[in-house]
Amino acid sequence: MALAQRIESLRKRHAEIEDKLHTEETRPAPDIALVQKMKKEKLTLKEEIERLTDELQQAA
Repeated sequence: MALAQRIESLRKRHAEIEDKLHTEETRPAPDIALVQKMKKEKLTLKEEIERLTDELQQAA
């Protein structure tokens, strides 16, 4: 069950970054470096979520 909790935690973090990213991108002068950093982190989280989800499904 710890794996499912980890996936949920990663999904929450992904959503938080998505919100911050949207806020930054809609500012009059967004920080491009920060936007790129957040996009990379979001992608890393997405890949980890997918990997763990596959692992959870195989274990079932």
